[in-house]
Amino acid sequence: MKIALINENSQAAKNEMICDNLKKVVEPMGHTVYNYGMYTAEDETQLTYVMNGLLAAILLNSKAADYVVTGCGTGEGAMLACNVFPGVLCGHIVDSEDAYMFAQINDGNAIALPFAKGFGWGAELRLQYIFEKLFGCESGGGYPKERVVPEQRNKKILDGVKEITHKDIMTILKTIDQDFLKTAISGEKFQEYFFPNCQVPEIAEYLKSVLA
Repeated sequence: MKIALINENSQAAKNEMICDNLKKVVEPMGHTVYNYGMYTAEDETQLTYVMNGLLAAILLNSKAADYVVTGCGTGEGAMLACNVFPGVLCGHIVDSEDAYMFAQINDGNAIALPFAKGFGWGAELRLQYIFEKLFGCESGGGYPKERVVPEQRNKKILDGVKEITHKDIMTILKTIDQDFLKTAISGEKFQEYFFPNCQVPEIAEYLKSVLA
């Protein structure tokens, strides 16, 4: 699995610590982490949590990433921004129980973490426990087990509703404020990570034209 990490500007100083703990847990499982930044609070490209929602949608809809880990001070804004977009099902995750049940019940493809609220002693341990429960087993298995069938049915219904209620990603990319879009994809390593992994040529070509 290709896992993308995205930090917004208010919590950018914690990027290295978050990335290190994510890699520590998921790389032995065979997953690959792509750190899209921000890397420091002083990065030239300043990403807001709304931009991170757009960036998450680009990565997931293009299949450049299979899963997105993001967040903000409380995790709430990042979760809301991600769920605005098509092809993104983002959960607000505070602890390992949240992680396990979101994976098993909701079978999403993105999480938003609180990187300020409650982020004190033991924060790195909490991250590790969350990542272990999130990525350590196949998702969508249901919880509790006797609820598997209705939960899987509801997930399919939710996916279908999102297809109806959301515009497609290309329409969004072409109609959203282009300066906003350009900033969201102007991170230091975006082009290095995104274009080799993107599996939707139409998205890649359009973003190249925006960056040109």
